[in-house]
Amino acid sequence: MRIRKGGAGDVPAVMAMLDGAVRWLAARGRSDQWGSVPWSEIPERVRMIRERADGGRLWIAEAGGASAGALGLGGEPLPYVAPAPEPELYIDLLVTDRRFAGQDIGGRLLGFARERARERGVALLRVDCWAGGDGALVEYYRSRGFTPTERVPVRGTAVQVFEDRV
Repeated sequence: MRIRKGGAGDVPAVMAMLDGAVRWLAARGRSDQWGSVPWSEIPERVRMIRERADGGRLWIAEAGGASAGALGLGGEPLPYVAPAPEPELYIDLLVTDRRFAGQDIGGRLLGFARERARERGVALLRVDCWAGGDGALVEYYRSRGFTPTERVPVRGTAVQVFEDRV
């Protein structure tokens, strides 16, 4: 597997990953996380991915020449999370193509994010995730070394914010 900088040409592949994740989640009764409408049909979400690609904040994991995962990595959190009192890198997108489930693509992308933080001399890496359902997503980030900090209400549900000192 290799991780490379993403660009505008990667937007369709990332949207397909996100659409696949929405279908997978909805099939398991977890549509509260990302809804049940494919991301590619929501202009605001397509714009969000394009902005990450155009802004140099999108990274693509490739396995066997195929896009296997995507990472959005920026300097500031999403609008519903308060900025940190120190320099940080914020993971604002992490998705794995369902065809590559079980291959730790997400874990490798998180490791890559830690490397970028170290290279930039930034000691704080943060991410947030949906805090509902059975808690599996919260546990995923804990199992990857992130420490939960605060829960933030967002549109009738909540997200869990995490940090990692790198």
